[in-house]
Amino acid sequence: MNDTVLVISGLDPTGGAGIAADIETINQFGLTPLPLVTALTIQNTDSVKAVNEVDSDTLFAQFEHLHSDVDITSVKIGMLCSESQVEIVKKILKNIDDKFVVLDPIINSSTNDSLFDSSAVNKLRNELLPLVDLITPNVAELKDLAPNLNELDAIKTLPCKYVLLTTTDTSVDEVEHRLYIDKKLSDSFVYNKLPGNYHGSGCTLASSISALVTSGVDVSVACKRALDYTYQSLLNAKTIGKMQFNPNRQQA
Repeated sequence: MNDTVLVISGLDPTGGAGIAADIETINQFGLTPLPLVTALTIQNTDSVKAVNEVDSDTLFAQFEHLHSDVDITSVKIGMLCSESQVEIVKKILKNIDDKFVVLDPIINSSTNDSLFDSSAVNKLRNELLPLVDLITPNVAELKDLAPNLNELDAIKTLPCKYVLLTTTDTSVDEVEHRLYIDKKLSDSFVYNKLPGNYHGSGCTLASSISALVTSGVDVSVACKRALDYTYQSLLNAKTIGKMQFNPNRQQA
């Protein structure tokens, strides 16, 4: 077993989401995160003021030097900023053999600030998704990736084996998350909808799946355990600012 996960995402100064959330989550499962930062954001718990993209050549140089020393078998991808970054992440993935890749398709922030333009979304869907094993969109992100389609038809357009659709963004009382394997519904997971607004639950979920699969857990079981872990982190969420709650990830 390899005990490292390459994580590629942006830096959120609140620590609620992004690379800080990835690092914290993966550490809770006893693994070592290998972070590549895609963006430096200016944000708080209320809004995102600016996103400053990290140079793509720097990202690849960091990866290349790291990979010359450390074996990598799993990758978790979060926030990307541009078509250029999608292209460089494609290049990174093509330089890793026998990997398991989880993508959290962050298109808008949890404060509804747009982070990714439509041409970059198209490139991600058409060129990056074929290199991904599991994707964790919410309902809005699924609609961005496959517009004007019902859920099942949208899932069928995504060229990856596993789709874990989260539905918190459209649910009222109960939340039903659905796992599709090879375009077919495999399982569903129901939780009570929690009150309040939370920041970083998607990062927590995708990172915990990555950690569990890296540890040798079957993908379906990893999805269930990661959803349970994420739910517990929200039940014990912390208030650090005036708006959204940060998950308390010290639960594993």
